[in-house]
Amino acid sequence: MITFNDVKNDTAIRTYIIKADESLRALGYTEHSFAHVTKVSETASYILEKLSYPEREIELTRIAAFLHDIGNLVNRCDHSQSGAVMAFRILDHLGMPADELAQVVSAIGNHDEGTGVAVNPISAALILADKSDVRRSRVRNTDMSTFDIHDRVNYSVENSELTINPENTEITLRLTINTSISSVMDYFEIFLGRMKMCRNAAKKLGLVFRLIINGQQLD
Repeated sequence: MITFNDVKNDTAIRTYIIKADESLRALGYTEHSFAHVTKVSETASYILEKLSYPEREIELTRIAAFLHDIGNLVNRCDHSQSGAVMAFRILDHLGMPADELAQVVSAIGNHDEGTGVAVNPISAALILADKSDVRRSRVRNTDMSTFDIHDRVNYSVENSELTINPENTEITLRLTINTSISSVMDYFEIFLGRMKMCRNAAKKLGLVFRLIINGQQLD
């Protein structure tokens, strides 16, 4: 069976992730390299582990999360679909069975808020993990005077935590935002679609999505 470690240590895959992130850097986007995909892998697997999904399904979630942004190598536009096609070729070449390959490719192809839908548990966990990765360390621009809204919002986040309650009924994203850098309204200007997507993804897993910013619950 293809493992997460097989994928994580594959030289070609690592090259694609590096080059995809270089393309996004040239376009002025926040970090989408190993820090991002590793965090998304960890968070997505935490979600399914907490909900007692089978270990193999959790492993496939780690793989999908690690590969989910490679489509940026082709173009930022429709990167989820191009990434799914790339992942299909890579994982098919490595010998992943068709039923597993279908789940991973569907998850990658549905992770973007423009067109994506939580079609299976793997895609739901990937969506929640990806859209909750907002943090200061993703900002590459060192000149605050030239920050765009994405830089401001990410830089303003001093703490971000995604957790599932002990009863496994709610998943909560808790953010601490420095409002002297970015307002809560700025956050919603760019993240409203993503938060709606998280709500639907949580529902796919039998959970209710909660968002708490600076101690205030926003439903």
